[in-house]
Amino acid sequence: MGIFEAWLEATLGHRPANPGLFDRAVTHASHGEDNYERLEFLGDRVLGVTIADWLYGLFPDEPEGALSRRLNVLVSRDTCAEIARELGVAPHLRLGKQALADGAFESDNILGDAVEALIGALWLDGGLEPARRFIHAAWASRVDSHDKAPKHPKSALQEWAAANNRKAPAYELVGRSGPHHAPTFIVRVSIRGVGAAEAEGLNKQEAETAAAVALLAKLS
Repeated sequence: MGIFEAWLEATLGHRPANPGLFDRAVTHASHGEDNYERLEFLGDRVLGVTIADWLYGLFPDEPEGALSRRLNVLVSRDTCAEIARELGVAPHLRLGKQALADGAFESDNILGDAVEALIGALWLDGGLEPARRFIHAAWASRVDSHDKAPKHPKSALQEWAAANNRKAPAYELVGRSGPHHAPTFIVRVSIRGVGAAEAEGLNKQEAETAAAVALLAKLS
């Protein structure tokens, strides 16, 4: 058994019947056409429905809005990337030469996509139960870590503005840099008469969220 196969079995708790699926799950588009994008599409849906079912049973008294806030955090790109780092996904990624030189193995987008692709491969290779077991094991500490459903930073900032009789926060894309496969976006958020903050992200949504966090920190 090779290093990758041993890591897969130890990490996923499943011995692949079709190893090629898992090879594809860690192959970025920069490496070739047979990459993880379709598996990531599938794994994203498997993750979403598994977490939703888990939350539905775990928090029987919470309304839909609170469950949705929990779900959004747990399936976010940030959370998937954190889990990828905990599992040691990066050394097993297959990247093109330029992407490797650009440090794409550190990209939250790529790491998060790879985790979802691995879930998609696990679903195809073994069915629902192996995928569910893996998700429950990898996400367990995060599902149980919040007594109350977390608010998204952008929602929290908007609520702060409303509570303090201010206009809604305004978000502006002020910069973009980096290679095409892993761009960095810079977003500025401001509340008139209060202040502003800038932050970076690997997409506009991520940058807006980080900017909201930065401004909330200034206001606290």
